[in-house]
Amino acid sequence: MKKLLLSACLFTTVITAYAQSPETYSSSEILLRLKKLRVFGSVLYIAAHPDDENTRLLAYLAKGKLYKTGYLSLTRGDGGQNLIGDEQGKELGLIRTQELLAARRLDGAQQFFSRAYDFGFCKSTEEALEKWDRNIILSDVVWVIRKFRPDVIITRFPPDNRAGHGHHSASAVLAEEAFKAAADSTKFPEQFEYGVTPWQAKRLLWNTFNFGGASTQSEDQFKIEVGGYNALLGKSYGEIAAESRSQHKSQGFGIAAQRGSVLEYFVTTGGEPPANDLMDGVETTIRRVGITPEEQHKIETVVEDIIRRFSHEHPENSVSSLVKLHTLLFSLQPASPWITEKAAEVYKLIEICSGLYFEATANVPYVAAGDSLQINISVVNRGNLPIRALSTNFTDTLLSSVLPHKALSFSKKIFVPVNSPASQPYWLQNGMNEGHFIVDDQRLIGLPESPGPYEIAVNLEIDHQFFIFRKPVMHKYTDPVDGEIYQPLPIVPALSLMESPGFIFTRLNNLPPAPVTLSVTALTPVSNAKAVFYQYEYQKEKLIRNKTYDDPAVTLLKNQVKNYSLNTGTILKNTKEKELLFFADLTAPYKERYQSYTLRRIMHKHIPAITYFYLNKVKVIDDPITTVGKKIGYIPGAGDFIPEALKLLGYEVTQLSEKDILAGDLKQYDAIVTGIRAYNVHEWLNTVYESLMKYVYDGGNLVVQYNTSSSLGPLKGRIGPYDFDISRARVTDESAPVNFLLPGDELLNWPNKITSNDFRDWVQERGLYFAGNFAGEYKALFSANDPGENGHPGSLITTSYGKGRFTYTGLSLFRQLPAGKSYRLFANLVANPKYKKQ
Repeated sequence: MKKLLLSACLFTTVITAYAQSPETYSSSEILLRLKKLRVFGSVLYIAAHPDDENTRLLAYLAKGKLYKTGYLSLTRGDGGQNLIGDEQGKELGLIRTQELLAARRLDGAQQFFSRAYDFGFCKSTEEALEKWDRNIILSDVVWVIRKFRPDVIITRFPPDNRAGHGHHSASAVLAEEAFKAAADSTKFPEQFEYGVTPWQAKRLLWNTFNFGGASTQSEDQFKIEVGGYNALLGKSYGEIAAESRSQHKSQGFGIAAQRGSVLEYFVTTGGEPPANDLMDGVETTIRRVGITPEEQHKIETVVEDIIRRFSHEHPENSVSSLVKLHTLLFSLQPASPWITEKAAEVYKLIEICSGLYFEATANVPYVAAGDSLQINISVVNRGNLPIRALSTNFTDTLLSSVLPHKALSFSKKIFVPVNSPASQPYWLQNGMNEGHFIVDDQRLIGLPESPGPYEIAVNLEIDHQFFIFRKPVMHKYTDPVDGEIYQPLPIVPALSLMESPGFIFTRLNNLPPAPVTLSVTALTPVSNAKAVFYQYEYQKEKLIRNKTYDDPAVTLLKNQVKNYSLNTGTILKNTKEKELLFFADLTAPYKERYQSYTLRRIMHKHIPAITYFYLNKVKVIDDPITTVGKKIGYIPGAGDFIPEALKLLGYEVTQLSEKDILAGDLKQYDAIVTGIRAYNVHEWLNTVYESLMKYVYDGGNLVVQYNTSSSLGPLKGRIGPYDFDISRARVTDESAPVNFLLPGDELLNWPNKITSNDFRDWVQERGLYFAGNFAGEYKALFSANDPGENGHPGSLITTSYGKGRFTYTGLSLFRQLPAGKSYRLFANLVANPKYKKQ
């Protein structure tokens, strides 16, 4: 038999979704994949954010109907809230990207994104489309449609205010426009040079909903049953959906499984309405492919034979027929997109059914440019097929048989060139405009993540055919609690530069600004290098670098840190910048050049480790700030920057637990501050209510940041000394005028005089979850509103209670303080009034 060198990359480019353990397949899952070879239908679901998708419907379509199913989330959820940490903005987007990928691994759909940035809650479609740059994001949706070629497109939301969020309605508007534009050869013709062609989906449907107290469903709408039970998987689609949706842990979206009959409802918004089936009028068998009836029959016969003869105990028995099927598909030239995709599915099935396991791992979490890396390679034949390992891309020819149930292991050390690009998520490489990321490579648009820097390609002989199987090189280690863990292996810059502090206060309590410490960490050894530190600034729209410090001979071991102290006063005399951007440039004797970025790793157990890099900035705050008091107690909530902000202002911060509050001496704290949503995440705050109220009554100062009374942790107890509700009121316009209702109030005048300047240049929003229906004892200090609305007076309410003060605020200080805003107002909130009376 003639031997062919077969590689999946001949047919499709697949970026492996990193998991924290290798993907495995049961015989039932293999059988589902075999049955999917019969199906030639596709569905694309479109919405605005991670967690907008209907996971039950996706699971039903992908694992029940076996359609090629995808979810296009226009944003990565950057502007949302975070229940599991203090990451915000782009970092939260990185987390939610991985949560979506974890969800897709469970429900079986593919994941796509546009370049749109989630800039936070907005109340109008027009605002979302304007900030995103409508035409750019429309081109992304068109690109994904042309690449994915869906027969049916489904939106989660309508294009009007019933969507409840400007991003939601904008996603529907763009889907409706893209439904037509994707088929128009005059729209975005530059995409065609990358291999796509115009594509017209059969229909566009809106998946109507009944949640959040709003129902858009009616019995005259088209509907399908999705609550079925998949015996091969041992789960209903509601159970799969619950597992999938519960991956959105940063949003607190863990849900219970739903079993039994469930209907999904649809309204046709484009194309031909369905009468009996979602795919009415769509040929979902191989007959849709442009090949002869004889070729169709031959392929169908082979597929049905493989399914009929499949052995759950010995899936390797199907390999020979799968190889035959792959050869048959490979011979159909020119291959249509469907033939290409089915050939790739068969190729993966050959790997899975063979029982082959292989991996390439390293024992380090990352490798620096200019360093070496040892890669450990293991190939195991877990089936009973004769497999011969011929070579890998890291080794010469092996010419060794991989005996059944025996591991073939070896190692290879490679050198990572100094000029190797860092493993930066592609959408963060070129920065962003106000509402979208800048991505210049058309081929990257839509992808959920960047490909890994290294992969192993194993060249094997199975059933007298040559195959090339590929996997990313991973970091592998053993955790004493969680066992064996696999993480992505990124390339990092040779140096990591961290500035401290992150803020310079030029007029804090009339003290001189603190010096800036530049900490250089060598991620690869550096010997006898010359270091030059620069501070960058813009002058007449040009980026100018000012030399601030040099070190003629730097020698650092791997992971060694060297600190440099810079005179802040001198730097500030030579610049008017409000953000100081520092950069280190090291040149070694052999002309290797090492440049610095700040390395950031985000670790949460439910998703892979995230590594990215940024140019750190020191923000200069020129506002005169006066603080009062020394010690602050902090009750952590869902995660925020408040403790760091307090320390920057010079306070000593102590984290308080339930035990601390019940047993400790609270009088020692000039103020106690609760983190965002603390009352949502800690039921024990109900237990300490009386203790906190006594603290206030005896002269304490309690500041409570926003909580929510929504389904995300409903409140179960009291917060303040007098009654108030937590409303859904919010102001999303960060530049909305703030009206001072009681400008003479002590909190607005001591120790700092608060003016409208303290609300200048805020980011994302004014605030959320304002107080409502508050008792007469409270004073509302501010009022603000979005355009076209009445003023909301509950953004900050305060009251005297006994000798002390209680304040609840929905102002988004948790976003403003990291951005260097509103420190004067924050200083007033934590200043205990008792000091003014002394």
